Amino acid sequence: MKIRCTKEPLLAALQNAAAVVPSRSPKPVLTNVKLEAGKGTAVLSATDLELGIRTEVEGVETSAEGAVLLPSSRLMAIVRESASGTVFDIESDGNASVVKAPRSQFRLPAEDPLEFPSVASFPEEACFDVKTPLVRELVKRTVFSTDNESSRYALGGVLVELSATGIIAVGTDGRRLAKMEGPAEAVGGTPADVQPIVPARAMTLIERCLGSADTSVQIAVHTSEILIKTGLTTISARLVEGRFPRWRDVFPDRPEAVHVSIVAGPLLAAVRQAAIVTSEQSKGVDFTFEAGQLVLSGKSAESGESRIEMPIDHSGSSVVIKMDPRFVSDFLRVLDGSTSINIELTDGQSACVCRTDDGYGYVIMPLAAD
Repeated sequence: MKIRCTKEPLLAALQNAAAVVPSRSPKPVLTNVKLEAGKGTAVLSATDLELGIRTEVEGVETSAEGAVLLPSSRLMAIVRESASGTVFDIESDGNASVVKAPRSQFRLPAEDPLEFPSVASFPEEACFDVKTPLVRELVKRTVFSTDNESSRYALGGVLVELSATGIIAVGTDGRRLAKMEGPAEAVGGTPADVQPIVPARAMTLIERCLGSADTSVQIAVHTSEILIKTGLTTISARLVEGRFPRWRDVFPDRPEAVHVSIVAGPLLAAVRQAAIVTSEQSKGVDFTFEAGQLVLSGKSAESGESRIEMPIDHSGSSVVIKMDPRFVSDFLRVLDGSTSINIELTDGQSACVCRTDDGYGYVIMPLAAD
């Protein structure tokens, strides 16, 4: 095998693949990346047996086809520390691999590429197509609500409901829940509606590998695996097992609820200020919605008290609810500061439901009042 390529596309592919490579593994072969060269193409692949990635290196000249395993961390260091525009020649004779640049040369030990587990490529079959900007928002607005430490394994992933007309992503840790939805379409046929639970780590990798705003993402779901194609990269992930909570039940119809419209940026600033005096023992902030203003109050024995006021357009009855400011901030941080939020409240013992006009919903369970 022998190829020639420049630093920038090789480094871009390596950075995506390296996100999957385990730093330690009972199978040392997994600490490598596999480089497969074809006619004018080269594909890097990596896997930890739960998550896999195949990504094409652009602008490759192939002198000899074949495959080679290369140590991920060392290859990354070689490429990263080289000058911009460096042209690399990578070749292997089966005994060793040589990475050569105009003023440097590295000889790396070779391992048998046949020992490397296969990494799935995207299937040529019916799949779902979703615009890249929506996928970016789906991940950003839900993955922070998952819980990888929970004994309920389903909470460590994002529920993705797919149909020929739409996509809904839901993440929850049992104390708050985030939901984002938008349009999708079927291509190459009509795939069956599916509801896989995708590991949070896979969702983060998907966001990292997304292309430009004018592209789209293809999604195919099998019995125990999801495959996502974005640009030159295909990601495969084993699905999370378990039963996801009945998330629609936490968005009830509450005709008696109080509705308040607030802009995200000023609310985030007020929440961060009020939270300054909170502690692990007294982590709650009281949100008092009253005529014309919202008052945020924090208090702890160690740090003192805070009172932050902000004007709001509200003339209805007063409602006081205590919430964890971290959960409120997490929600507000993924929004543009100018986004208008509709906050729905009934009392201090029921959930606070927040919605935006672009399909985003967020539910926070209240803390017990002091």
